[in-house]
Amino acid sequence: MKDDRTVPTDNPYQNHGDLAKSFWSVGHRNMLGITFDEGGRLWAPEMGPRHGDELNLIKAGGNYGWPLVSEGNHYDGTIIPNHITRPEFMESKVAWVPSIAPSGLVIYNGKHFPEWKGDAFIGGLVSRALIRVKISSESTSKEEERFEWGERIREVEQAPDGSLWVVEDGQGRLLRLTRT
Repeated sequence: MKDDRTVPTDNPYQNHGDLAKSFWSVGHRNMLGITFDEGGRLWAPEMGPRHGDELNLIKAGGNYGWPLVSEGNHYDGTIIPNHITRPEFMESKVAWVPSIAPSGLVIYNGKHFPEWKGDAFIGGLVSRALIRVKISSESTSKEEERFEWGERIREVEQAPDGSLWVVEDGQGRLLRLTRT
């Protein structure tokens, strides 16, 4: 969508009906965070069904496969084929089994932690952790570390000074993470 709430004429599904004109990509399950990196690439973590949470690099016209593929299975135990079995679908950059239950997302670009520049930070509800994912390139990403203190993490944002703000679930405590 444009700032004025109109649909861009170059969206990838222009010839698939009025509603589809507003689609950028399809096959997503449950995104609780979405952001652009400094290179203008769009990223989103998604909750999988039973496990199989993902971090995806969202590309125009991409089909991410839900509900036909996943790295997890249905809650009743029914198996869902993995992405690798269906190459026509976009594969996640990182997948989590067991589930982390991803929430907020930020791609760090501050000065407070220069060694983390370009890394993704994802809140974890089930994992009760702040997850750092190293994004090395479009094809290489991996979880680097978890910061845990026993609370569900609902949101993460970068503060203007480059520190990280983290909101816990439940009581909603706001934490500011800085270098000691």
